[in-house]
Amino acid sequence: MKQALLIIDAQQELMDGNKENEEVYQKKEVIQTINKIIDKATHLKVPVVAVRDLDVAGGRGDGFLVHSDIQLPADTPFFDKSATSAFYGTGLLEHLQKYEIKHLVVAGCKTEHCIDTAVRMATVQGFDVTLIKEGHSTTSSKSLSAKEIIQHHNEILHGHYNVDHFSMVRSADEDVFQPLHDKYR
Repeated sequence: MKQALLIIDAQQELMDGNKENEEVYQKKEVIQTINKIIDKATHLKVPVVAVRDLDVAGGRGDGFLVHSDIQLPADTPFFDKSATSAFYGTGLLEHLQKYEIKHLVVAGCKTEHCIDTAVRMATVQGFDVTLIKEGHSTTSSKSLSAKEIIQHHNEILHGHYNVDHFSMVRSADEDVFQPLHDKYR
């Protein structure tokens, strides 16, 4: 099965925070996890794709770039978005279809916004998805701590399905590039 690692909005200013927003929960650990998954993908020759949000740092400068501590392969294609969905107006779907990708491994930010939307939209678009349990993060809201938001999404996105395709949440320590979806159909 052809697959890809999709890194969403793991951008410098979003992860580090700014005057208005704090840094994401467990930033260092999330970056380490993302690098671990990138390393696994590279070793297995699984392509890595990155999505950036044009709202971060006004869509320019160092703050807009993928976090400097994340070690993306030099040939990583980038898709810039202006909506919550990584698939809306970006060319991402066409890119994945061109390479006949069927399984996406997902990591990045922010959990309740762009990660949640990407996972759900990917299943609608015909992909099975593996979300990395400790590979996504956010900041606290008025109602919930960042830890609670992440935990909640790990629960609700595990087993989320759209008839033919669904998502699973797995740890980075697992063999995430060996999808388990067919065992549960």
